[in-house]
Amino acid sequence: MKEDYKVNPELLHHETGSGRKLLPVWVAFVPLVILVGLLVFVISAFGSDALSGASQIALLTTSAFCVLIGLMLKTMHWSDFEQAVNENVSGVAQAILILLLIGAVGGSWMVSGIVPTMIYYGMQLIDPQWFLVSSCAICAFISVMTGSSWTTIATIGIALMGIGKAQGFAEGWIAGAIISGAYFGDKISPMSETTVLAASTTRTPLFTHIRYMTYTTVPSFVITLTVFAIAGLMHQESSAQSMGEFTDGLQRVFVISPWLMLVPLVTALMIARKLPAVVILFVATVLASMAAILVQTDLVDQIAADDLGVWMNRFKGVMILVYGSTSLDTGVPALNELVATRGMSGMMSTVWLIFCAMIFGASMSAAGMIESIMRMFIRLAHNTFSLVASTVGVGLFMNIVCADQYLSLILTGNMFRDTYKKLGFESRLLSRTTEDAVTVTSVLIPWNSCGMTQSMVLGVSTLVYFPYCFFNYLSPVMTLIVAALGFRIFRTGSGDADKDNKTIGN
Repeated sequence: MKEDYKVNPELLHHETGSGRKLLPVWVAFVPLVILVGLLVFVISAFGSDALSGASQIALLTTSAFCVLIGLMLKTMHWSDFEQAVNENVSGVAQAILILLLIGAVGGSWMVSGIVPTMIYYGMQLIDPQWFLVSSCAICAFISVMTGSSWTTIATIGIALMGIGKAQGFAEGWIAGAIISGAYFGDKISPMSETTVLAASTTRTPLFTHIRYMTYTTVPSFVITLTVFAIAGLMHQESSAQSMGEFTDGLQRVFVISPWLMLVPLVTALMIARKLPAVVILFVATVLASMAAILVQTDLVDQIAADDLGVWMNRFKGVMILVYGSTSLDTGVPALNELVATRGMSGMMSTVWLIFCAMIFGASMSAAGMIESIMRMFIRLAHNTFSLVASTVGVGLFMNIVCADQYLSLILTGNMFRDTYKKLGFESRLLSRTTEDAVTVTSVLIPWNSCGMTQSMVLGVSTLVYFPYCFFNYLSPVMTLIVAALGFRIFRTGSGDADKDNKTIGN
């Protein structure tokens, strides 16, 4: 039987503890309207180069409007803004370090021949008709084991991009399969930081949270695999000549050797030992750099392009492939683009964008705009479905405004925790809804730290892969469907089954 509990509006007045004057909701939405308008002009004018600086200026300009509105309406002081900026920026410090190391891994694993070797053998082992569904499943498995979508995409994801392009798939489809699988694991793995954070913020036992998520996560993933399987079967296989050009181009430039797979193997062992992501990425970079010197000696010397002596040349070449850009001529234009690297320096525009996004989130928070909008969502909750829908709405809104999934998880969980408790719902409903709304959708937002990172790592614009990340937007839809059906919606205490359609608190 469908459970649909009506809510007493008096129970929905959630106190945040700030005690400050709140802005009218329409005023709080003004900066968002300005930001959307500016981004429309930026994307129209700069296209794929929008993230190289223009989007950052749009975020800073909108931040200035937020601060101006807050100061004029006296909902904040300048010190409030400074404090919010300090808290937001410090909160993403580790993410920025990981992002820089991902750039280093990308450069070192490519030039050392690790990724080219994976692409070379992968093209021979993976049937093109099953490539999309295989990519999704492989990334899901690795992400469940690692608990990290970022690490999965930065390693096996890059290799799968190369295999998919060689087999003639559009980059949006390839990236969609990789991201869908990686974020399935990120969401369901007990080693995932977002999974642990969603459970701890809502005060839900970790494995209770994970088991409850299967009601929405498994159906979403099954549908996703089905879509990719059908799309793969309908794919027109790339010609043998095209595949041959890729393999010949790789062999022309790189030494292809199965011994290079020792580096991914050691990386996998470190992951199995549950070492910190920073340690894993750093060691993976060092090992790949050593492999580059030993196996791809000519390439390292070519990158150095200097006459400083044998070992100084190789030292310079390794430093460049880790921090700088490399461009190698394979004789195949499409392959040249694939094996080009940006290193750590290639991540700087993304780091810049993250800083600007954090400043925008800080200005919205300091001015009280986030609080006003979240209270509006809570007041819209009148029954089980609308409460869950309000939570999804706040989670998506926080991802857009705060541009950071960790901050969004914390704020959404904290905002609704007392409300769910007062209404008699078990905390696992909130923890599942929060993760369904926040963790997987962060990668779909161009200026969110996840969206920026995966776009940069895979070399595919967020707007290009967005339509194909089926799992990522099916998850919040599925949580709404389950809530509307009232399936497995648990309440605290006993004797609640007879409270269907009865007003709570009366």
